[in-house]
Amino acid sequence: MFDRVLVERLAAETVTKGGIMLPEKSQGKVLQATVVATGPGSTNKDGKVVPVSVKVGEKVLLPEYGGTKVSLDDKEYFLFRDGDILGKYVD
Repeated sequence: MFDRVLVERLAAETVTKGGIMLPEKSQGKVLQATVVATGPGSTNKDGKVVPVSVKVGEKVLLPEYGGTKVSLDDKEYFLFRDGDILGKYVD
């Protein structure tokens, strides 16, 4: 996987804070995800491995478009390059 990161998007919210039910078309694309697996990292010009910047279990912010959809065991995952991930959430 090299510098790839496998993530599972969080479920879209179906109810607003005020209690209003949202139809599926009104729900925005979820840009938050949990890291499921990572590769060891990419190699630089010197041949040394540059590790991936996220770890398994961390919550990350994804770009609106991009990533490769992967279906495993009836679940949908997305594969992103480490550099495509916009940030990670800190508790």
